[in-house]
Amino acid sequence: MHFITRLLVNAAALWVAIRYVPGISFEGNWPLLFAVALVFGVLNAVIRPVLFILTLPFLIVTLGLFTFVLNAFMLWITSAVSDLFGLQFHVAGFRAAFLGALVITIISFALSILVSPQRERHYHTRRLRR
Repeated sequence: MHFITRLLVNAAALWVAIRYVPGISFEGNWPLLFAVALVFGVLNAVIRPVLFILTLPFLIVTLGLFTFVLNAFMLWITSAVSDLFGLQFHVAGFRAAFLGALVITIISFALSILVSPQRERHYHTRRLRR
């Protein structure tokens, strides 16, 4: 269930970025947006940790601000991989990727807060019953 929730959160965050960030476009329908969200999630799970380790000196020197550049790069990679699969998701340049990553981070964070307390409450009430 957590996987589906994360997929929906990523899809919603991508949708907001597509709607409000100039330079990010998507010409597909909802199922294709979920496919883009899946690509985004898989790339963030597989490639982002490697890039995080490789850019650790930059992250330390910039006190973590380089994370925004890393997130923009991940969105750009998502665009490139989506093009390979014909998913019709495009990011035009670094500025669009940077702003889109910022929007996606904020929306994902907000939606995760809205979704997770219910899950945590369920865990705690189940744990108390034991």
